[in-house]
Amino acid sequence: MTAYQAPIRDMIFAMKAIGGLDRIAALPGNEEVSEDLVEAIFEEARKFAGDILAPLNRAGDKQGCVCKDGVVTTPDGIKQAFSAFCDNGWHAMPAPLKFGGQGLPHLVSTPVLEMWTAANLAFSLCQMLTLGAIAAIDHHGSQAQKDLYLPKMVAGTWTGTMNLTEPQAGSDLAAVRAKAVPDGDAFRITGTKIFITWGENDVADNIIHLVLARLPDAPAGVKGISLFIVPKFLVNADGSLGARNDLICASIEHKLGIHGSPTAVMSFGDKEGAVGFLVGEANRGLEYMFTMMNHARLNVGLEGVAIAERAFQQARDYALQRIQGRPIGAESGAPIAYHPDVKRMLLDMKAKVEAMRALAYFAAGGMDLAQASPDETEAAAAQAMVDLLIPVVKGWCTESAVEIASTGVQVHGGMGYIEETGAAQHFRDARITPIYEGTTAIQANDLVGRKIARDKGAAAERLIEALRATAAELESAPQPEIVALGQALTGPAARLQYAVEWVAATNAAAPAQTAAAGVPLVHQFGITVGFWLLARQAARAAELLGEGGGDAAFLRGKIALAQHFAGHVLPHAEGFFQAATRGAASVAAFDAAAI
Repeated sequence: MTAYQAPIRDMIFAMKAIGGLDRIAALPGNEEVSEDLVEAIFEEARKFAGDILAPLNRAGDKQGCVCKDGVVTTPDGIKQAFSAFCDNGWHAMPAPLKFGGQGLPHLVSTPVLEMWTAANLAFSLCQMLTLGAIAAIDHHGSQAQKDLYLPKMVAGTWTGTMNLTEPQAGSDLAAVRAKAVPDGDAFRITGTKIFITWGENDVADNIIHLVLARLPDAPAGVKGISLFIVPKFLVNADGSLGARNDLICASIEHKLGIHGSPTAVMSFGDKEGAVGFLVGEANRGLEYMFTMMNHARLNVGLEGVAIAERAFQQARDYALQRIQGRPIGAESGAPIAYHPDVKRMLLDMKAKVEAMRALAYFAAGGMDLAQASPDETEAAAAQAMVDLLIPVVKGWCTESAVEIASTGVQVHGGMGYIEETGAAQHFRDARITPIYEGTTAIQANDLVGRKIARDKGAAAERLIEALRATAAELESAPQPEIVALGQALTGPAARLQYAVEWVAATNAAAPAQTAAAGVPLVHQFGITVGFWLLARQAARAAELLGEGGGDAAFLRGKIALAQHFAGHVLPHAEGFFQAATRGAASVAAFDAAAI
């Protein structure tokens, strides 16, 4: 398996050209965020990701996790790596200052999270789930709960999980059956949860489970779900660990990929009932979980970016050393990267990765503006844009990651199908990402039903106006290649507007049609907006070239990738547009029994 090298130059360029690093650094509380600081953080993160985490990725995949009598053992080296990860402050980096974190903006922490994920997806999931649990307790827990749990969770001494799914209740949380019976100031939790990422592990002293369950008098459906803190070990008032709680890992799942991540079946209350503590108000558990959904879905979309980058690096390095046949127009002995179709596949992979990264960083910068801008109008506009784009980041980036990882296998040829090269692992690992945190169809339903139909496409129209403005700006640029990019953006922007207007007009009367159109629309959105951001990067690269600054080859590469995307990826947006607006009716009308 190829060693991982974090693409720091690509990351920082995207942060500045797309994420708005200068604007984010000027927000209140970010006064110490400078380009020098960012580069220093990234350089140290690059070393940890490449030297410590990446070498454990292949070994962890082969060895996997073991569960015996409720005790989970992670692969060799993971426990030591996690300890070093926490000791070096990486676990706390994205967390709030008030609980011992570093409080860095999302735009800065997001590329670092990408590094961990690209280096070792299975390892990175522990921090990601813990950060989600921290956010839920921070937003909705009592002050006593925050003081008791969050400092050690931020430090990584204790990890966190999210316990939603049950055997009979996958994405349909209305079917949750886990019970919570009052017992003094606490509750007794009983039930089984499945697919619990890092639900049991040997890297932390305690595990703080967030569990969805129903009170005895709870109303039916999602309105009757409450959220509870259920620690593996009960915690004394002074923060020390008390008795073992009545919960156990019944088994771990045998999965297609991410073998180094223990995915647990958790059994609560096999004896007297697990002790749990209500978070916030009763019957508002699902609402509380959704307050952190943007962050969770951004992070899963980022997993798509990261695995796609790792698969690209693997394919590129293999193609540059593998000699087979004589490429057209090349000297004898040239590697397969010079074969036209192999070169096409590598360019496809790289251009898509850059577009995906730009989209994720653009959303991360929007989160920072929404949370910290003193201008209420700017903050509201940024939040609306983030809300609109999150299902696209999550849906398109993860689906694209599977495609890119598959292309990586293809670049290797038959050797890609052989486990020893490592290309297959990226493909297997990537496959979970379109399922995590809501499948692609759930993201599509969110985009269509909540983000477009609810406001009649107003937020989407503002985004499309920005695309049109960029197209006009690029068409007046002095460089012919940038003019061509602006011209290439005009048509897809118009068709995206048509699709948005179609959803807004159709949804109320024919929701089955817009639901059937949702996934193609996610792809159309992703490709079109991704190209918009690549074109902006290319325009900035052309400006810097004109000024004589920067690495000329690097900057010309940004322009070349946008051109390749325009010629090879952007045309697919037209197909998805047709499938969404013209093909949805046939899906909605078809009798599933006839399949």
